[in-house]
Amino acid sequence: MKLQQIRYIYEVARHNLNISAAAEALFTSQPGISKQIRLLEEELGVKIFERRGKQLIRMTSAGEDILQHAKTILEEVDNIRIIGQEYSDPNHGNLSIGTTHTQARYLLPNTTKNFLQHHPGVRLHMHQGTPIQIAKKAVDAEVDCCIATEGMEQFEELVMLPCYRWNRCVVTPLNHPLSKEKEMTLEAIAQHPIVTYVSGYTGSSQIDLAFQQRGVTPNIVFTAADADVIKTYVRLGLGVGIIAKMAIEEANDTDLVALDASHLFNFSTTKIGLRRGTYIREYLYDFIELFAPHLTREAIELAMLCKNQSEVDQLFSQVNLPTY
Repeated sequence: MKLQQIRYIYEVARHNLNISAAAEALFTSQPGISKQIRLLEEELGVKIFERRGKQLIRMTSAGEDILQHAKTILEEVDNIRIIGQEYSDPNHGNLSIGTTHTQARYLLPNTTKNFLQHHPGVRLHMHQGTPIQIAKKAVDAEVDCCIATEGMEQFEELVMLPCYRWNRCVVTPLNHPLSKEKEMTLEAIAQHPIVTYVSGYTGSSQIDLAFQQRGVTPNIVFTAADADVIKTYVRLGLGVGIIAKMAIEEANDTDLVALDASHLFNFSTTKIGLRRGTYIREYLYDFIELFAPHLTREAIELAMLCKNQSEVDQLFSQVNLPTY
């Protein structure tokens, strides 16, 4: 049995049994992967994949069990590599952060600037995507951590650490009728076309929930993943926007009116997701604490020892999170 064979099994499974895609990801040949998988199956005396001709159609029960152990082995191999880097050259390396546009645009710039000043030998890579996409990258060890508000709870492999709470505002053009309302209500907002976040982005579920609980049907005419895009279409008169309050910049948004809507929607919590069992380099601890000062190394280590997310949530239940 070779480590290479284990990696081939994992990559084929990760690419939905597409050997060609796995070969491309591993910079090797499709026949080479097929041959090594068959050799491993012969050595173990069991089939890992069911086939129809040359095509893989599903994993066998034995294959599913083997895959789980293969994933653990590869994670530990990655940890050994990271430990080696930590001790051989603690001040140099790469740090990959998966995040959404809102975090990258509005909350992470100062953290990134401070981090790079403290760690000039570290190359920081920021991967943007949907919460589901970046959470999966963290699970697959393609990024060292992910930062998002929604979506990560679908992945049991992640330990989610609370960073801060935030709420929303309604944005309108100057002199818009909604800006003249004495009291901001969901009913008043629903009287106008609405521009807001795509489902699954930036706490959009709290927007949906608030309207549902009130029994009000919003007239959502346009959705986007990017608050700057939403503001652009509000400026064009397409509708009123519902965005994160942190996305309002007083110096740049003088042609918009930002109306507080925190009394209409539940607060959302942005979290950092770390893969369970991963070895955390010193500079990743530093990055996290710069972003969320209450997430000290001690607090993170305690969270990583928790058996499930409920224990993690309980650990931080009394922490007074920053609010935006």
